[in-house]
Amino acid sequence: MTLEPAASEPNTGKTYILLHGALHGGWCWRYVAELMSSAGHRVHAPTQTGLGQYKHLLSGAITLDTFIADITNLIEMEELNDVILVGHSFGGAVILGVADRMPERIRHLVLLDSLIVESGHRPFGMLAPEVAAARRTLAAGEGLGLALPVPPVTIFGIPDDHPKAAWVRRHLTPHPVGTYESPLMLDHPLGNGRPCTYIHCTKPVYEPLESSRQLARRQPGWNWLEIATGHDAMVLAPAELSQMLMNIA
Repeated sequence: MTLEPAASEPNTGKTYILLHGALHGGWCWRYVAELMSSAGHRVHAPTQTGLGQYKHLLSGAITLDTFIADITNLIEMEELNDVILVGHSFGGAVILGVADRMPERIRHLVLLDSLIVESGHRPFGMLAPEVAAARRTLAAGEGLGLALPVPPVTIFGIPDDHPKAAWVRRHLTPHPVGTYESPLMLDHPLGNGRPCTYIHCTKPVYEPLESSRQLARRQPGWNWLEIATGHDAMVLAPAELSQMLMNIA
């Protein structure tokens, strides 16, 4: 999904790539993308291989490198520069890989309640052992060895009776497990010298990301923001999140 500013408005805004997390797709950014585009910004909300409208491409060959290539190729093909790259949840690992490969195209990295993976580590290795073990079991069984099956929306901080709960439930798709089992290989320190901001969703806290939050706090020069909403902030608080993202320099 790509939204451009209205033709009648001068394009004086910034360029954003809004990247979804596990089991999601570009669809989850709909309300945020509309608000930011209306404010004059250029907004891309891509969907990663094997998810969302590309669920027919799900395979055991999809790795974290596949996801990184999805975004580096988007940046190259759309000839994007000075990009504010936002990664939600699992998308945090992806945007760190993108920044490692093409820092000259990146203006700012925003890690929205994100998983942070250190070089040489697998995403599963950054989770608590019991969490990783449970997800591997689900992938091997219900996911037929290919994918993490779709969980209840409450996992993402969305109450069952929330007005958008059914919409999210309809759109979630199984997530290729190979992206969790493959290592992130970086040639540079986390963030590769680009300005970085971590946004922590605090109400409720998404516990599996505790080690990532601690790692973010240890990074020199990284900014820290908080938003009082659940893990899927783009669904639960689109107006507040949009303003927060547009305020990032």
